[in-house]
Amino acid sequence: MTPHTFEPDETALDIRGALKRFGREEAQKQPFWKRGPRKPPEITVAVDHISLSVRRGEIFGLLGANGSGKSTLIRLISTLLILDGGEIRVFGHDVRRDERTVRRMINRVSVEASFFKKLSAIENLMYAARLYDLPGDYARRRAVAILQQLGLREKRLYEPLEQMSRGMQQKVAIARGLLTAPVLLLLDEPTTGLDPRSKHDVQRFVLQMREEHDTTVFLTTHDMDEADRLCDRIAVIDSGRIVALDTPHGLKTAIGAVNGKNGSTTMEDVFMALTGKSLDDDFELSHDFEVQHGE
Repeated sequence: MTPHTFEPDETALDIRGALKRFGREEAQKQPFWKRGPRKPPEITVAVDHISLSVRRGEIFGLLGANGSGKSTLIRLISTLLILDGGEIRVFGHDVRRDERTVRRMINRVSVEASFFKKLSAIENLMYAARLYDLPGDYARRRAVAILQQLGLREKRLYEPLEQMSRGMQQKVAIARGLLTAPVLLLLDEPTTGLDPRSKHDVQRFVLQMREEHDTTVFLTTHDMDEADRLCDRIAVIDSGRIVALDTPHGLKTAIGAVNGKNGSTTMEDVFMALTGKSLDDDFELSHDFEVQHGE
């Protein structure tokens, strides 16, 4: 792949009027005589004309409850779903017209990561490296280095994944996402299921990736402290729409001025004030439930 040449003030991610619907279109694809007398299901608008931009080298956070549309937006960016309207560009490349180029520039880490469970962490990462056409020796050195930086001891690197905890498997998923040093890293709830020390290891490594490789990070999270610590700016999404976008300090200052808690307002206060919801509500919903509801 030809290396991408970056401009100093380049926009990494540009989203304009992004729209994604689920529901009625699928039913209407059937012949009319098979639809029966019932009305087709109503359309669910998962992403409702969202517009935002992320600067090169920025860590940008997207906060939203289950069903708010945040994971759908990440799937649109990563070309796993097709836009119904609007456009998304990654370093100037349209996700619909330049799909292959975009896929080479990004990596996505999510809570539903899948592996070959009989294989070890290293074997899974070496398999991924071959898919990305990375040289074997380089890929092995990088895989070992990333896993160790994420807190996996050397003897654990060669254990089958089926013997690892969910948190350990999530670290392997994160390592796989970082293997190619992507210019845009999409992290969808990356620290879900991790203990506090492991969360800290992951957060530290994300910051290190930004500093050493100028990686741009687009992050969704339920962890308010994580968002506050990592993100340069945060957008709050509710029912498929962006309801606020600012720095963590700017959001807390604005809400603090309204609720009279200047100086003590937390990101949880911000989220509750803007959406009337708690990020803990229905947090244990299964992934299948989230997908059905456009999350």
